[in-house]
Amino acid sequence: MSNKYAYAGFWIRLLASIIDSIIMVVVLIPLAMLFGTGSNVSENDLASFQMTTASEWLWQLLAAIFYIFCWVKFAGTPGKRLLRLKVLDEMTGEHITVGPAVIRYIGYIPSTLVFCLGFFWIGFDNKKQGWHDKMARTVVVKEL
Repeated sequence: MSNKYAYAGFWIRLLASIIDSIIMVVVLIPLAMLFGTGSNVSENDLASFQMTTASEWLWQLLAAIFYIFCWVKFAGTPGKRLLRLKVLDEMTGEHITVGPAVIRYIGYIPSTLVFCLGFFWIGFDNKKQGWHDKMARTVVVKEL
């Protein structure tokens, strides 16, 4: 790790996530209202269930693409970049590529499933890595 970075800890990363969540809500709610979610059909109707499920998958896919794009192109989401944080390759210190970005995003699943222990791990790890970081071999650093 170079002298211009320090590993980013749990609390600043949590704040960045909150900022990202606010941005996503501000963007997604108007889009959901504009395009709908398919929930205007009777709740007992199978088509309603399929439309809702399909639209939920679409929103999840769009969120994944957004996060992965931000990590690869800008080394961080808007919340991370506002706080001068970067997601970098653990070994090279360079921007990550699509492969590790996808692994990192998928790594959110096990990080969340066990009472979010994979995220709390950041507070105790030497390199401040969550389980998703370890899976993708990434680190989150703060610019000094």
